[in-house]
Amino acid sequence: MDYLSPVSVEEATTMLSQTPDARVFAGATDVIPQLRAGRPEPQALVDLKGIERLMALSQSDGSWTIGAAVPTVRLTESAELRAEFPGLVEAVGLIGSDQIQSRCSLGGNLCNASPAADSVPAMIVNGMRAVVASGSGTRTVPVADIVTGPGSTSLAQGEFVVEFELDRPPANTGDAYLRMTPRTEMDIAIVGASARLTLDDGVCTAATIALGAVAPTAVRVPDAEAALVGRPIDDEALAAVAAAASEACNPIDDKRGTIAYRRQVAGVLARRAVATAAERASGRETGEHRDGASQ
Repeated sequence: MDYLSPVSVEEATTMLSQTPDARVFAGATDVIPQLRAGRPEPQALVDLKGIERLMALSQSDGSWTIGAAVPTVRLTESAELRAEFPGLVEAVGLIGSDQIQSRCSLGGNLCNASPAADSVPAMIVNGMRAVVASGSGTRTVPVADIVTGPGSTSLAQGEFVVEFELDRPPANTGDAYLRMTPRTEMDIAIVGASARLTLDDGVCTAATIALGAVAPTAVRVPDAEAALVGRPIDDEALAAVAAAASEACNPIDDKRGTIAYRRQVAGVLARRAVATAAERASGRETGEHRDGASQ
């Protein structure tokens, strides 16, 4: 197995076109354990962290650009990013340990295509877009369109994610992410729930809700979103969110949770994530959301 380290997007696409059995990585926190567990070795591993564009983090007046290989510790340590997207940063901060955070990346967490990936629901509710490179150029697609199933993506052979585009939120907008795990740290989500709301004088004008670990891919919950728009975030609205989130699940039974349990937890976490996002949007956050992992 060869190790290749390109220094430009163009060099990486050339390497991939010349070695069809190559596999890219942006941190190796997934690929190394998978190879050690017996997954077939590719002909070559292509390390994307030597490409400056994939390691860049920048903001402009209207958007953020996050390189696909940027170590997540840079995101969790960014006060500016946390101020605008606290829920996204919360989700990113749950990927692995402190040591893993120095290597893992949004690109890797997305393209590993785990149904329980923590960052994916938070990226979806914030409308993030992925810039995908291939030998013929680049294309931009919603993050929600990348993962197609467990371990499967819509990326063609030789394609890889270069960076993510993230529009800065409108005024009075808040997001949140919560997950349930058997342990409080270093575990895989039984359920993850992310929400983003925009309020106008206490009335919800826009809402996006996504769940993780309850279906083959992260799922939007349009019925829960519709239950919020045009009304205040009161107990009735939150009850409708919980019911819609439970109904939207298509989970499995495994050693970490039953189907019935996951559906119940999905409703509870969706309700709490919406409440926290609403508090943030209105500027009156209480901090109680941080206890979500142990519920």
